[in-house]
Amino acid sequence: MAAAEENSSLFLIFILTMIALPLVPYTIMRLCRAASEKAKTIHCRCSGCHRSGKYRKSIYKRISNFSTCSNLTILLLWIVMIFLVYYIKHASREVQIFEPYNILGLEPGASESDIKKSYRRLSIQYHPDKNPDPEAHKYFVEFISKAYQALTDPVSRENYEKYGHPDGRQGLQMGIALPKFLLNIDGASGGIMLLGIVGFCILLPLMIAVIYLSRSSKYTGNYVMHQTLSTYYYFMKPSLAPSKVMDVFIKAAEYMEMPVRRSDDEPLQKLFVAVRSELNLDLKNIRTEQAKFWKQHPSLVKMELLIQAHLTRESFALTPALLKDYRHMLELAPRLLEELVKIAFLPRSPHGFGWLRPAIGVIELSQNIIQAVPLSARKAGGGNSEGIAPFLQLPHFTEATVKKIARKKIRAFQELCDMSVEDRAALLTQVAGLSEEEAHDVQLVLEMIPSIEVDIKCETEGEEGIQEGDVVTMYAWVTLQRRNGLTAALPHSPFFPFHKEENFWLLLADAASNDVWLSQKVSFMDEATAITAASKGIQETQEALGASPKEIGVAVREAVDRVKKGSRLVMGKFQAPAEGNHNLTSFCLCDGWIGCDTKTSFKLKVLKRSRTGTRGHVPEEGPAAAEDGIEEEEEEEEEEYDDYESEYSDDEEDEKNKGKGKVANGVAHQGANSDIDSGSDE
Repeated sequence: MAAAEENSSLFLIFILTMIALPLVPYTIMRLCRAASEKAKTIHCRCSGCHRSGKYRKSIYKRISNFSTCSNLTILLLWIVMIFLVYYIKHASREVQIFEPYNILGLEPGASESDIKKSYRRLSIQYHPDKNPDPEAHKYFVEFISKAYQALTDPVSRENYEKYGHPDGRQGLQMGIALPKFLLNIDGASGGIMLLGIVGFCILLPLMIAVIYLSRSSKYTGNYVMHQTLSTYYYFMKPSLAPSKVMDVFIKAAEYMEMPVRRSDDEPLQKLFVAVRSELNLDLKNIRTEQAKFWKQHPSLVKMELLIQAHLTRESFALTPALLKDYRHMLELAPRLLEELVKIAFLPRSPHGFGWLRPAIGVIELSQNIIQAVPLSARKAGGGNSEGIAPFLQLPHFTEATVKKIARKKIRAFQELCDMSVEDRAALLTQVAGLSEEEAHDVQLVLEMIPSIEVDIKCETEGEEGIQEGDVVTMYAWVTLQRRNGLTAALPHSPFFPFHKEENFWLLLADAASNDVWLSQKVSFMDEATAITAASKGIQETQEALGASPKEIGVAVREAVDRVKKGSRLVMGKFQAPAEGNHNLTSFCLCDGWIGCDTKTSFKLKVLKRSRTGTRGHVPEEGPAAAEDGIEEEEEEEEEEYDDYESEYSDDEEDEKNKGKGKVANGVAHQGANSDIDSGSDE
């Protein structure tokens, strides 16, 4: 009986251990992640972001954020653990070890007279004739009488003192941590045990494996469906105009699976009228264009209208059902756009380069979605090549406000940013007609807008100059500055209902040939990770160059200091092309802000191969092979669209601006169109 009770207790301890092993580290990980997210959520303080409510910590929002399936499961498991600990502790008190001396209140080795005195004393207290309490009677019979008998009988006392038990030496007892009803191996309990073994050892792992494999076969690591990536890859074209990126973006499988209800027809008809000017319809054949638009797949029609409702800030007119779909669409948008821009960077050309123009179009679409600004606002006009889109991301700004400040010769967004605080406040209140509170909101947002500087150096490790076929390493320091002194912050996005971190894309591209040589995502949110990456990259580079430990330490400390001051190190490798001067451009594009993108033009000088062998086992490509490859490239016919052009799609302006910057030691500095002479003079 005692063995069965002990086995049942061990079973509970076994269950407690199996729950605690994964639960405790997982809970600690979740708490650390929540603490890090709370520490880095530095968001905009303007009234628009405050009214949006996504940063407001109300009780209802705290409860709704906490009441997720995973959080409730963790809470339930912790409650089960606490109950098991309490029950096991209580059960261990009930199963007491037989200790005669302790029961009689004596020290080990007490004399027989002391034993009798203690027995008489306890008999007066617990004997049934003296104490009618049933518990006292039970204690007297099961403990006091047995203890007195064990210590007064010479044989029993000798056995206890020698072996720890009144009956002498005990055999080795072994048990199993299973409940008592499973230890009675009869028909019923044997079947239960068999079902338990089959269920926990076979069916449960098999079910987990099936769920994992089915989900992994459907989704990528970024929780984007494989079907979406296939669709994006098929429709991605090298000459894809920025305004046509929308047509590819809405073809995601996640969007195509969203329900299309009959009750949505009338609200979508009204929404179509409100956003018709943004749909690029031919006004000369408006009826034909409208009929063609509504003949599309219903999911495509619905998604495009919902996105246009967001860009034109018409979402207030949506029905509750459409509003739910609208929020789900925006929740999926950032990671779908990230995968779409990665598709644009995939090597497609004969030389293994990605495509620049569609990549810029995707990033610009991301900017417009985060800031809820129409794509038509990017059209150049009024002496402003970048359009009025950067102005419309500011709070309380409309097209009328932009026209008012244009009368004071403020036509470019950078001109407004470069004004002093006093002059800008006077412009906003006296010319634009904003109140002091509204002007203060504008000042807060302008202080949040990042300013990016990029320093790029390209070289062949351990060699002087770059020769054709070399493996070239690019070192780029991307530095972010804000007027309010912050480095990590969330962008101003009052119309985007979810948290969105800033991400930057650093591209090394040939704008003339539409080729992206290198692409890298840069984030300023996690300083610790950036320090680790920069330290490791600098250390490996210095070790490859044969630097001493002291020199490596100095270089690593300098890199860490730059990271702490708001810089990030980006490294990448590419194969040097054929001999000649190659006009390249580095782009640093933000996916959340409009108007803070930067680009640097420079020349990469590649010399004719004179070194024996090929670095990095890259096959040598001579000038003749390069010329043949160029001749074999198929010329893509540029599609003519009656829409806005990206501010980076005009290559003629880049050619005019080349040569204006400075060249110093093969380093290009952001802020001027600079040239890099990466090779040494022959």
